Amino acid sequence: MTEVRLYMFQSGILKCKVHNIKMNEGNGADYAIPVPWFLITHPKGHIVIDGGNAVECATDPVGWWGEGITQVYWPVMKTSDGCVEQLNAMGIKPEDVRYVVQSHLHLDHTGAVGRFPNATHIVQRSEYEYAYTPDWFAAGGYIRKDFDRPGLTWQFLNGHQDDFFDVYGDGVLRTVFTPGHAPGHQSFLVSLPKSGKLLLTVDAAYTLDHWNEKSLPGFLASTVDTVRSVRKLRTLAEREGAKVVTGHDPDAWPSFTQAPGFYD
Repeated sequence: MTEVRLYMFQSGILKCKVHNIKMNEGNGADYAIPVPWFLITHPKGHIVIDGGNAVECATDPVGWWGEGITQVYWPVMKTSDGCVEQLNAMGIKPEDVRYVVQSHLHLDHTGAVGRFPNATHIVQRSEYEYAYTPDWFAAGGYIRKDFDRPGLTWQFLNGHQDDFFDVYGDGVLRTVFTPGHAPGHQSFLVSLPKSGKLLLTVDAAYTLDHWNEKSLPGFLASTVDTVRSVRKLRTLAEREGAKVVTGHDPDAWPSFTQAPGFYD
């Protein structure tokens, strides 16, 4: 019987500037952030959360993402950093993945979409719709060929109406609607038998500075929603006694157990 475990992976880094991550900070200084993604193994079938960068970024970043966005965020990764190859190295076949769950559909989170033939893709309906018709300032963050793929099975969640959706029905993985960074962003509360609860904020809080209300993220769709979503997550983490995992923190990320290590 498959044990319930959480694995933390990284699909390379993004080179950028401090102000891309922490609004109006850094005075143009260079910065590099990790690109995490996650796997939950489960007797009912495995879940990939996000999947990081598309593997095509390893060989042709400009061709895949376009010249504009790569002038701001430059992906650095190897083909072995792609989510499929990393799972293959663990003995997990693409057909063994039951769900691909999307925090949102920005380009550094869509590396798993369409790569797992038996998977249902779970995303907020508002995020899916916005990804096809983003406002001008957000358009570079959505790579349509990542998520506009034929033959995919989608399951749409509906914001506050479906808040704390329980993916397996057993409390292991619950979604938390956290708009702001993107209109349909969601974070995740993972509950494990031994390790307890971990709150994956994803891009609702890039870094601990965002979490601790010292910085705004360098990119957002709504400042008000961003701030309120962090408050919501802080309340949830305190109530649940959850370990907080921020989305792209180069200082905090190395403190977590990385795959092939795991939380169980």
